[in-house]
Amino acid sequence: MKEELIQSYRSGKLILFVGAGVSANLGLPTWDQLISKLANELEYDPEIFATYGNPLSLAEFYRRKKGTIGPLRSWMDREWHKDSIKITDSEIHKIIAQSSFSKIYTTNYDRWIEMAHDQYNVAYTKIASVSDLVKTHEEKRQIIKFHGDFDDDASIVLDETSYFERLDFESPLDIKLRSDVLGNSVLFIGYSINDINIRLLFYRLTKMWGKHTLASVRPKSYLFTNRPNPVAEEVLKHWGIEMLVSEEDNRQLALSEFLAQLVKN
Repeated sequence: MKEELIQSYRSGKLILFVGAGVSANLGLPTWDQLISKLANELEYDPEIFATYGNPLSLAEFYRRKKGTIGPLRSWMDREWHKDSIKITDSEIHKIIAQSSFSKIYTTNYDRWIEMAHDQYNVAYTKIASVSDLVKTHEEKRQIIKFHGDFDDDASIVLDETSYFERLDFESPLDIKLRSDVLGNSVLFIGYSINDINIRLLFYRLTKMWGKHTLASVRPKSYLFTNRPNPVAEEVLKHWGIEMLVSEEDNRQLALSEFLAQLVKN
């Protein structure tokens, strides 16, 4: 465990950024299943439909054909929050809820992080839109839904249009992120190194610091993974992000062990 990382956590200067890999340990539907759902509703063969574009463009096609993503969002909400899924089965969510991170950003739409906080009686404020920003309290942890929330269709970044609009990086949540990261380290968990969304975010954060007069004192940020990748490691280092690689093959176990070791300090 890196001493710098531990010190950032102890001092309250570490922001947690949570990706889809954290929700995956609850057995939520995959993107392949989502694409199959789109295909079936549009009366396409799922295997053929999947060859017509990437998930963003296929979701864009669905929205244009249906006129809205509302029904899709409703289906996702039901499938992602089935009664058979038990938040108490996720050691990762328990550790996150019982940690002392002051701010948790997530690109996940689901409510499982919030539900973990409810389960373990940890107070928080959810921020998914500009109207939520006025509700923040210093004594409460902030959970920032960076790509939207199932409670608000308009906030969800799912199709190509919403994604391209997100590229502008000028929304109120982007401005909040810029403010938050300038004085804090960031720990990314549950992300694929090859995920273009997170790589764009890495790039944007680097650009933010590059424009700052004190870029030389930029706090270090980290990405946890259990898959070594020397190419990604070199690129991320250039962006001011250090890869932390576990030797544990099981992704869920690797992450839970890592978080447990971090938060006990």
